[in-house]
Amino acid sequence: MTVKALIPAYNEEKTIGNIIDTLKKVSTIDDIIVIDDGSKDNTYQEADTKGATVIKLDKNKGKGAAIMEGISDLEADVLLLLDGDLIGLKPEHVYSLLNPVLSDEADMTIGIFKNGRRLTDLAQTVSPNLSGQRAIKLKKLKEVKNLDKEGFGVEIALNNFFKNSNRVKRIPIEDVTHVMKEEKMGFKKGVLARAKMYIDIIKTLVKNLFK
Repeated sequence: MTVKALIPAYNEEKTIGNIIDTLKKVSTIDDIIVIDDGSKDNTYQEADTKGATVIKLDKNKGKGAAIMEGISDLEADVLLLLDGDLIGLKPEHVYSLLNPVLSDEADMTIGIFKNGRRLTDLAQTVSPNLSGQRAIKLKKLKEVKNLDKEGFGVEIALNNFFKNSNRVKRIPIEDVTHVMKEEKMGFKKGVLARAKMYIDIIKTLVKNLFK
């Protein structure tokens, strides 16, 4: 089976390289694709230097649009989706996400942070299905409608698509966390970005309630 990793990234120059280095140690991954979603830092250069296939968008379009850009002409059996700001990712975490899908035990896995950082662990305890770390059969992902319109509601759109399925597995990923928006952008900008993320999520939740 063909496996490709897709990382939508916006201003992730400090973390993207380490993530790519980890993915290169996973023998089942055939290609690593980074969608530089209009970054203003050196995300593109870092990913390119590390040997990833990099697609650079001319402006920031949001996570959903970045993912759609990445899969529009993509051919693969299984896609690994990861956030670009992960800290502590190891090959064993990647294998634990991929293996249930590769063995056809699941159509999608969701990685849940555990023992990584108190705040990120708490967030996923409260809302475990909002994790951006997933392995999914690509043909299933391409069936999700209007993914490019979902912004930060991508995870909710995926959850809604699989809501009646018993082929989703939640996988603990120990000692992994991510850089918080307030750390990346400064407190004020970070709070505003977080607010936008929650607005996108709420919009998608409300929309899906009436489907």
